[in-house]
Amino acid sequence: MTFKNLLIVIICAVISLTACAEKTTKISQQELLSLMAQANNQSFVVLDVRTAEEFDEEHIAGAVNVSHSEIEDNIAKLAGYKDKLVIVHCRSGRRAASAESDLLANGFKQLRHLEGDMNGWQEKKLPLVKGH
Repeated sequence: MTFKNLLIVIICAVISLTACAEKTTKISQQELLSLMAQANNQSFVVLDVRTAEEFDEEHIAGAVNVSHSEIEDNIAKLAGYKDKLVIVHCRSGRRAASAESDLLANGFKQLRHLEGDMNGWQEKKLPLVKGH
């Protein structure tokens, strides 16, 4: 493959990821906090698609961690969430868009993208937990 062809493939991939991110409905931080405040609410899952190391540093309480690069390998693990609201986030949005694309391709229909991702959550000093 020539450099020019490789560049075209990369540009198409970026455009595709951007289009996917724009299609996924956003959920605000306040909406997520409201869902989290409902006792025993099993209707949703927060899917953190950052690396395990980032997740261990700090994450949203109750979040499930599957790195964006391992979504396809963990579809069976995530299958239990297929009929639930899946709220996806990463640090800034790029990896979440990739994960959302993989989830959509595997039949997940109730996806939401956390507005502001982890950067926005941290900027507002919203609650986080450390470790597993």
